Amino acid sequence: MSTGFDYAALLNETVEECRPHAERGQLPSYIPELKKGNPKLAGIALQTTTGLFEAGDTRVDFTLQSISKVFSLLVAIEERGPEAVFAKVGSEPTGDPFNSIVKLETSEKKPPNPMINAGAIAVCSLIPGASVEERFGRIAGLLERILDRPIKIDEAVYQSEKETGHRNRALAHFLKDINCLEGDVEEVLDLYFRQCSILVNCADLARIGMFFAAKGINGAGTPLVSARAVRLVSTFMVTCGMYNGSGEFAIQVGIPAKSGVSGGILGVVPGRFGVATFGPALDRKGNSVVGISMLKRISEVLDFSIF
Repeated sequence: MSTGFDYAALLNETVEECRPHAERGQLPSYIPELKKGNPKLAGIALQTTTGLFEAGDTRVDFTLQSISKVFSLLVAIEERGPEAVFAKVGSEPTGDPFNSIVKLETSEKKPPNPMINAGAIAVCSLIPGASVEERFGRIAGLLERILDRPIKIDEAVYQSEKETGHRNRALAHFLKDINCLEGDVEEVLDLYFRQCSILVNCADLARIGMFFAAKGINGAGTPLVSARAVRLVSTFMVTCGMYNGSGEFAIQVGIPAKSGVSGGILGVVPGRFGVATFGPALDRKGNSVVGISMLKRISEVLDFSIF
């Protein structure tokens, strides 16, 4: 792709063409605050080595939700080492929904992977620190160094998740029972709910995608995490990052990606681009309908697929 390519025109056309697809999706109902979102929003951002290109609703703040799982996993791998992490969580995809409890009892007595809720909660328990604030500071600190700005959480979403997160609470207690959760259950859950409530926008996610594409080096040229940790997390994004739609996404788009139920998708084109989309209307698997359609379109034009 030549440097003279008109990325801005491609992104504008993509938003215009794909925004109507939002009608096929629905807002998530199990987190009351997220149900207040605008299902017609759509944005896409592309971070290249020469600059950021964006179109649509790229400066609307939303919460990371499950996209936060990649950052806690990076921190856990860096701080505790891969062996300690994978003693508590597996590395296999699952065809079950992201909040399923089934495999905890029927498989190897640990969460199948760190991209589903059970696995992410187990990973949160591995992050070192004397308090929830200190542990959260490690996750938020990494994001602040990637984005070069302070990180905030959406207090209303945080409280909403804390008050209604009964399934996650059940998962955490089950994890504690099978020795896959370190420390106090409520403290680990508090950390998990906080990380899910971190505020970003689509442009932020594209910058984060470029951080992954550059193997852990931020925009200032500073290595923040090891290339090995980035490779491990990026591999999970390929196999498990789009919930139980990961296989289909790998075929249609073909890049490491992580979605969240607030409508964001973080994408990585290794060595080339960070790409991100936003659209709050979700399909039945919890992925943004508009986001996936936009990524399919630009993947075909820009030849994204790593396969």
